[in-house]
Amino acid sequence: MKIKAAVVEEQGAPFTIKDDVELAEMQADDIQVHMVASGICHSDEALRKGDAVISYPIVLGHEGAGIVEKVGPEVKDFKPGDHVILSFYGCGNCVNCMKGMPTKCLHYAANNLSGVRPDGSAHFTENGHDVADMFDQSSFTTTTVVRERNAVKVPKELDLRKLGPLGCGYVTGSGTVFNTLKPEPGSTIAVIGTGAVGLAAMMAGRISGCTTVIAVDIYDERLELAKELGATDVINSKNVDMVKAIQDLTDGHGVDYAVDTTGVSKVIQDAIKALAQGGVLAPIAVTANHIDINTWDDLCPADKTIVGVNMGDSIPQVDIPRLIKFYQLGMFDFDKTEKFYTFDQINEANADSGSGKTIKPVLIIDEDYKPGE
Repeated sequence: MKIKAAVVEEQGAPFTIKDDVELAEMQADDIQVHMVASGICHSDEALRKGDAVISYPIVLGHEGAGIVEKVGPEVKDFKPGDHVILSFYGCGNCVNCMKGMPTKCLHYAANNLSGVRPDGSAHFTENGHDVADMFDQSSFTTTTVVRERNAVKVPKELDLRKLGPLGCGYVTGSGTVFNTLKPEPGSTIAVIGTGAVGLAAMMAGRISGCTTVIAVDIYDERLELAKELGATDVINSKNVDMVKAIQDLTDGHGVDYAVDTTGVSKVIQDAIKALAQGGVLAPIAVTANHIDINTWDDLCPADKTIVGVNMGDSIPQVDIPRLIKFYQLGMFDFDKTEKFYTFDQINEANADSGSGKTIKPVLIIDEDYKPGE
């Protein structure tokens, strides 16, 4: 079937919305999803610019929310009419997936970042030519087909327009804290960069019982929002030395945990310096930047740790419902970071994300959708 999709024709090109893209036929374990909305993530921009290896043309988007239209004969947990959030695909069969670690799936790159479906077939075509996909999902579309493992069922009474970013940005930030760092109640944490991922990590730190939750950014308006969402302290690192400010807030010790979402080399190196004895840093930005580490001066004597985290070490089918519960309890107000745009405004929304004007742009793909229906 032909669908409307936002296509990036070549590396660095803007999004072009086309209505002649052909969607692949459903397979036995597929679900066909009518897209209601999709968040725009910095990972989309990284692939658009070519910071990661990918093929073009490509349909991006991986924070989708929509309504199931059809299901394949082997689908067990979904039916037409279900409301779903889309996330990454884990094969479910490799040793790491079997251990409950789908973010460490041995076929993660092939399944999510190769531009083709897990069986090697094209997800989309245009005039007989293959168009690459993202996350076996590509949510910048009016309709998509995904594997059952890509989807998470959500309550129908919730507003689908808000929920898509739970599938990547919010679950990445919060999962880094809940699943990887696992801070003890009463511990200290600093989150550097208060975009969607950073604010999610910060809220997770507060939920986890951290009694000092420090938000660091260079924009005062973002720091004000961080305080509203649970930061106990804020630092504008454009005006003061971040390391000294963090040490001053922690009686000279530094923080037990830090999350960097900026990807800026100097900032990451300063975050290492801001750790307490035995502290742990999770740098989780999608970036090609490098850092210089002196293992003796930076890590060994102070017993510091730098840990890599993919997608918050999350299991979407477990972690996303947990975030929704926290949201319903008023503990995870992720929607305060969002701003809605129409599908046709995708380039404006992406630019606003890149400039920092909007924390989390959300494209409304189905403008006729009514929450709760």
